[in-house]
Amino acid sequence: MTPDANAYRHALSPIRLGRLGLRNRIVVPAHTTNFGENHRPSERHLAYHRARARGGVGAIIFESIRVQPNCVGRPQAVAGFDRACIPGFVRIGEAVRQEGARLLGQVIHLGRQVDGDFERTVSWGPSPVRWSATSAMPHAMTEDDMASVIDAHVATALNLVEAGLDGIEIQVGHGHLLQQFLSPLSNTRRDAYGGALENRMRFPLAVVAAVRRAVGPDHTLGIRVSAEEFVEPGLHLAEAEAIAVGLADAVPLDFVNVSHSAYHASYSLATQMADMSLDPAPFRPLPAGIRQALRAAGHAIPVIAVCRFRTLAEADAMIAGEGADLVAMARAHIAEPAIVRKTIEGRTDEIRACIACNQGCSGMLEKNMAVRCLVNPEAGVEGTWPDPAEDKASTPRDVLVIGGGPAGLEAAWVAAARGHRVRLWERGPALGGQLGLVRAMPSRRAYLELLAFQEAQLARHGVAVSLGREAKADAIVAARPDRVVLATGARPLAPSLPGGGTVLTVEDALAAPDRVGGTVAFVDLTGEWSSLATIEHLADLGRRVTVFSPVAGFAWRTTIYSSLAWTTRLREKRVRIATLRKALSFDGAVLRVEDVSCGEIETHRAETVILAQYGAAEDALRAPLARAGVALSLAGDCLAPRTALEAVYEGHAAARAI
Repeated sequence: MTPDANAYRHALSPIRLGRLGLRNRIVVPAHTTNFGENHRPSERHLAYHRARARGGVGAIIFESIRVQPNCVGRPQAVAGFDRACIPGFVRIGEAVRQEGARLLGQVIHLGRQVDGDFERTVSWGPSPVRWSATSAMPHAMTEDDMASVIDAHVATALNLVEAGLDGIEIQVGHGHLLQQFLSPLSNTRRDAYGGALENRMRFPLAVVAAVRRAVGPDHTLGIRVSAEEFVEPGLHLAEAEAIAVGLADAVPLDFVNVSHSAYHASYSLATQMADMSLDPAPFRPLPAGIRQALRAAGHAIPVIAVCRFRTLAEADAMIAGEGADLVAMARAHIAEPAIVRKTIEGRTDEIRACIACNQGCSGMLEKNMAVRCLVNPEAGVEGTWPDPAEDKASTPRDVLVIGGGPAGLEAAWVAAARGHRVRLWERGPALGGQLGLVRAMPSRRAYLELLAFQEAQLARHGVAVSLGREAKADAIVAARPDRVVLATGARPLAPSLPGGGTVLTVEDALAAPDRVGGTVAFVDLTGEWSSLATIEHLADLGRRVTVFSPVAGFAWRTTIYSSLAWTTRLREKRVRIATLRKALSFDGAVLRVEDVSCGEIETHRAETVILAQYGAAEDALRAPLARAGVALSLAGDCLAPRTALEAVYEGHAAARAI
């Protein structure tokens, strides 16, 4: 269907950033992809950004272009100070413009976040203040150091201008070097660059002014700022408003991109890429505050808003309400490159909505790996995997998928979209597999949007679904498929501890919360997202929860970009976390644990023990089908129990291989 032409008129109206005209007000903001090769833009970058430009966005801001060797930080980072980067930017800019969008570049010095290991140098910061308890101690910068950073920003900006980029964004936010000078959280100097806000602004202002002088008045130049750090003694909105106005008073700016957070090992960092458990509402007033302050000071500078905008309707409402002039959507475009085009064409039911799980994007960022996406396995491999409907199989085949969890659903719809004839057998009464567990947890129900999308795709592409059908090897052989995809998942292992007390699985606790007593010992052997979500859910139900982990960490299989918010909430809910504690026995009232650091035995009273452990792969069909000569692929937990990120990817890959 075609939507009302006025439905998104605010978001889709053109706008100018200085002399640069954009076809609409939707932006892909700078976000780390880790696609760089030899510190240069890559063909992978080109395919990634071309797909999003083709998808209808107005502008794309290329990620974190480093200005000096001492802030490169990782092998995949792009070094804008190296003139060898220019040809790559030329190609990407041309590809983006050919699709009707514009390409800007974000220039950055990361400061104390870069530990110096990769460059074999020292971290730089305004003061010898670390960003986390485990990070490197930074060198307090001298005026000569500052001068070199100013020169480096200028040199990098001029390289981008020579490459033909349509504009430049200077990173003054997200707790990187320039914000480190602005914030009392990281700036404890007592010279002309510390103390009063005027002093803290001195160096960032010098950087912005120097870049403006270098690129001239006609080249689009903007800044990205954090309007709130959510940590004491950090920046808050009133001071951020003064910073934005002060910079605009001193330097002609063409846009102000408003984000939030500091790169600080606290709740603050978790707000930067707020996951599904965080309500985005508290972030919405931040760009509105900056915009209002700029307007009051006489600056009609376009303001960009960001964070958890998932639909064009949300973006349109933000602009219509004068909370911003443009809206930036990063994860939404990772999940669905064509979100603008599909919305305009009335195909919103075909949009792969970001569920803010943070597993593929933030999780890979933390590991210095290329970005991935749980709901969109094509993210980052656009040059290899086009849209399934555009990647038709040379020979249509009969495909039988066994299992209706996230891996099986993905395999089935993708195979059908590619032209295969697909049947799916699921032994349960409903599709979804372990995704169904999130129905019991309000903070995790966004996963059901993935399930709804996959089910809709099954119907759209004509997959024949049979529920309540137990797959037996002889029945599969008799069905005479050309290819079988086994996506049979994993089964929970019976939990037990010596002592005779009842021990529940996570699945037991979620399915029957009435079985869970008031005092809960949660023994976590996985460190996975499912454990974190269950722990918080039980605390929300009023249970007194103590978590026992045999390793030195907590939530070790999740990203700090989410777990820092979780641990903050768990502290507020009085959840106790005891690491280096191995569960030994439970008699129904007392849990015995060993302090593995010294071998001492402790006792803890508990009404219920919940044991979080990986299940066992359900791969019993593999051997008989192989003996029968059936062409076979395995995907998801039947290979090894993991998460939905791996399951969806492997289901997708299995369908691409047919």
